[in-house]
Order: sequence, then structure tokens, then C-alpha cells
Amino acid sequence: MTRPRPKAATRAYGVYRPVLPVTSPRNPDRMVYTGDADGRCEIFAWDRSTGAERQLTDRPHGTLLCAIDDDEAVWWFDEDRDGSGGWRTQDFDGGPDRPALAGVEHGQPAGLALTAGGTVAIGIRRPGGLSVHMGRRGGRGTAVLRGADSGTLCDLAPDGGLLAVSGPAHSARAVTLLTPDGTTVAVLSGTGERTWALGFAPVPAPSPGPTPVPGPAPAPGPGRTLLLVMRERAGRYHLGTWAPGRGLELLPWCSFDTETTARWYPGPGSARVLLRQDRHGRSRLFTADLDRRALTPVPTPEGSILDAAPAADGDVHFIWTDAVNVPRALSLSGAPLPGQSQWRLPRFGHRRDLWTPGPDGPVHTFVTTPADRPAPYPLVLLVHGGPADHDRDAYDPMVQALVCSGFAVARVNYRGSTGYGPRWRSAHSEGVGHTQVADLVRARAELLDRGIGREGAVGLCGTSWGGYLTLLAMGTRPDLWNAGVAVKPLADCATAFRHSTPALQALDTALFGGTPDQVPDAYAHASPSSYAAAIRSPLLIVAARRDAKCPPEQIEAYLAVLRAGGVAHELMWLDSGHDGYDGADHLAVIQRSLSFLGRGLPSAPVQVGPSPNPERR
Repeated sequence: MTRPRPKAATRAYGVYRPVLPVTSPRNPDRMVYTGDADGRCEIFAWDRSTGAERQLTDRPHGTLLCAIDDDEAVWWFDEDRDGSGGWRTQDFDGGPDRPALAGVEHGQPAGLALTAGGTVAIGIRRPGGLSVHMGRRGGRGTAVLRGADSGTLCDLAPDGGLLAVSGPAHSARAVTLLTPDGTTVAVLSGTGERTWALGFAPVPAPSPGPTPVPGPAPAPGPGRTLLLVMRERAGRYHLGTWAPGRGLELLPWCSFDTETTARWYPGPGSARVLLRQDRHGRSRLFTADLDRRALTPVPTPEGSILDAAPAADGDVHFIWTDAVNVPRALSLSGAPLPGQSQWRLPRFGHRRDLWTPGPDGPVHTFVTTPADRPAPYPLVLLVHGGPADHDRDAYDPMVQALVCSGFAVARVNYRGSTGYGPRWRSAHSEGVGHTQVADLVRARAELLDRGIGREGAVGLCGTSWGGYLTLLAMGTRPDLWNAGVAVKPLADCATAFRHSTPALQALDTALFGGTPDQVPDAYAHASPSSYAAAIRSPLLIVAARRDAKCPPEQIEAYLAVLRAGGVAHELMWLDSGHDGYDGADHLAVIQRSLSFLGRGLPSAPVQVGPSPNPERR
């Protein structure tokens, strides 16, 4: 979590990227976190017992990822503006920083695993695929895996004897278990039943007692290696465990109807798991006791929990927010956490849920309207990215900026969104992209029928996959939209595939049923560039020169179609990647978007000055 720094108190904005602090395994009062340093994300160390705080990193374009090991060495990922780099370390109390493991090539971060015994594993993603290296901090890394098509290092067993590597959840190699010499021990397939690895159980505690008897859901015990797994089966998400010699065993008493993730509670021999369920745009926490086979709700305020982690002292840290409260790092015990925002926002609008009938069930929309003027309003559909994501009952500075400028804002959880179950997540009955656009059209109609929005003043705004849907909707239904803003969008599907990462190529291959060479018609049918010449309303495109997820080459291909068709548009280039760590870029995008929408959608007095917290998550 980031926050305004005292030395920057004169600024009218801060960077808010919700990230939980990481607690020292040795001392729960000592934490590292991603904080705000004059508008950039940087790494800080904080001692709760003394209140002492120290900034560890200071890089021109910011730093996001950090960790702390059992020796209280702080780790952070030192990347360049293109997102490529390597891990470095520094003692919690200061001193020189050093490369974490020698001999590890630079690339994009793809997982970090630390053990109490000092053995570490690092995942690095390069154009040739995933590589995994093992070693001891400050020593030389040894390659365990090289050139895997796509994947992420999930975890390293406490004794250092087994690694878990995650591939695409739907793939034949959803989870691969390896020994340090690279030998494959087991593979968990996700074909037909999507499967996720969630981490190894903490260090088992020595015990003179007997090993637990065979049976379902073995809990951690002396010498036992146990991997936590989530598997989708029969429309539900089932928690399970995998152990050598026993394989995967699902827990029939611990399943959920919507997406759920889990983490082990730390501590020797822990048999407890913290679960976080995303359901209908809000969140719930549970504790599962594997010994007692019991599931207990954890009381939290209504809203969204963006992340949650059990701490070494038994506390639970979580990031909570709702539509009118900025994300805050909280603890169940009430103990203070670092990186707290000092902003206290006044209520800026009214909020409601809207459910619109559709062919695969009702479409859920979060609606926020101005509190200081009557309906109908100029309306903006703020389209979420992903596609494996959803809009939440959560604070979004873009919502605040739009509502305070007189717009009504609708956030639609179209088919394909998470948080509504596997059937909703996989619904593409009208084609990739076109299914989602159909839901945006249905939500638009109901918002106008209810007198919330006004005909002739309806716009779209989205980032990444949300930008893709904005462009696709503007081209396929040009009569319905009066302005559109697409930020770092997917604009030409085939070109994006050819310039993308192996991991994203694997996702596209699964989504479209093949590569552009194998199924060119599927890519063309879903691609906004196929319909760009039909756009008739004002369009703003914001693109990033160093974007690896929505690369600039496919933006240029889309722009060529616009120019050939004589379509008027505005263009804003950023010198950044897909996920920027500098608040100034985000502020500039919000200001430009507000000004553009104010011109395109009539009767909206636009507030273009800096507003608190203009950082889009």
C-alpha cells in the first residue's frame, strides 16, 4: 500500500497501489512494503515497535515487488523501464545492496520462493520462456528449469526438495512438481478441471507423536511435504492438497461457488488456511482447519478485500475498500500497519447495484451517480480489464473524478468476468469480445430506461482488456456511443499475438482455439481493427511505448485502419510499460480522459484539476 509522504504534503495527489506489507518471519513487528516516494512506488522498511521507517530503493521509474527472508534480508526486484531486471537484497537495518543470486540472467519476474533454511528459488521469464534458479542468498544460482513455454514459479518446499511451477490453469501442465535437479515428480493437469497451485505448507514441527493416520485431507505433519491446490469441478472451486505418494485429494467440506484463493497460516506444522472468496463484486474471508475439517467465517466489513495474508503472530492483514473508501491495509487485531493513506474523502455520490436480465443470467452493474444534481446524467460505462477480473464494490479514483464532474458511472461485470462462477467466466456464446459487448449494450439500455443515463450522452472508457472492449463496442455498435477512451488497449488481435509474451500467446491460443495462422477468422472476428473504420464518435487512444501486454505495434496497426478510413481520433503516447509505477502518468491520463469525455458528452461540467488519489488500480 502506498501513501502520501510528509515531504510531499503540498502535492494534490498520491500513488495508490494496494499492496500488503510483508512481515518478517522472525519478528512480526518488522515489515517491508511498497510505499509512495514523491509520486513513485518504492520499497520501505518499517519497525512497528519503534516506529522507525527507512526507504530502501530510489529509482527514477519506481519499484514494486519486495519480500523479506528469515534472516531479515529485504528483497526487491530491480527492473528497467521495459520491466526486465533481477532481484537484489539489503539487510533490514541497512548496508549495501547486492545481487540476490549470481549467474541469473535478467528478465521479467516470475516468482520468488524463500525457505527458512536459506535456500531460495527465483523464476525469471524471458522471450525463450520461464527459467527457475536455486541457490542461497549472495551465492551462485543453479538452473533447475530452462525454456518452459509459459509458467510461474509458485513455491519451494520448506526443505528445499521440491518446487511447484504453475502453468495456465486450463492446460495439461497446470502444476508441475520438480526436484532441484530438474526431475519431474508429478504433473497435475487442468484439462477439463482448471487447477491452481497455492503454496507448500510451512515447516513441519518435529513431534514425538505418531504421523496422522491415512485418510482424506492430510494435515501437515513431521516430515510431510504438502501442497495446497484449488481445483474447479462441477461448477465449484474445491480446496485440496497434494502430497508425494498420495497425489491430489480434494476436501469435500471446503468448496465455493465462485473464485476463491487460499494461503497457509505461517508457523511450524500449521494446519490452518486463510481463504478469500470473490463473490458478486464483494469479498469474504474464511479460515479452514484441516485437522478439524471446519470452515469458519472471518468477520470483515462489507466491501472488497483486495488481498489478505495471515501474519506470523496469528493476526490477519488485509486490504479493504468499498466504493467510497480508498484501499487501506488493516489487521483483524487492530494493530497498526505501514503505508496508511491520510486522505479522508467526503462522500461524492450515491451507489446502487443493478441486475439486468441476459441469456446466461443477470448482468451485475455497480452504478454511482452524482449527489448534487438530478438525473438523467451523462453516462460513462467504465469497463474493467482482465478478461479474468471483475469490477468490485471498491474505490476507484476514476469513478470519483467522473462523478464529481457530473457523470453517472456504470461498472458492468459482463460475461467472462470472475466472481460469478465458472459458467459465467467461460460464457462466450456470441464470440470473444462480442459476448461482452452485448452485455454492455444491455446494461446501457436499462440505465437509459431507468432514467439514470441520457440518450445522446453515453460514453465508454476502459483500460487494457477494458480498452479492447471499448474499441470493439465503438466499431460494432457505433450508433450507441457518443465518446470513447481506450487506455493501453488490445486493438489488433493478430498483431498483438505476434509481438506478445509466450504466456499471453498461450492464453490467446486457448481463448481463440489456436494461433492467428491456425484460426485467422477467429482473430479477425474479435479484433477491433476489423471494425475501426465504422467508428463515428470521438475516440481517444492512450498507448504505451514499452507495453509488453498490449504492444505498440498492434496500436500502430489499428491507427493505420483509422487513418485509412478517415476516422477522427486523438492519440496520447506514454513512455512506460503496461503497469506504470509513476503517479504523474496516471494523473495525466485521468486529466486527458476527463477533458475528452467532457467535450464528447454534453452538459458535464468537467473538473480537470488534480483530485485526491488519481491512481487507477
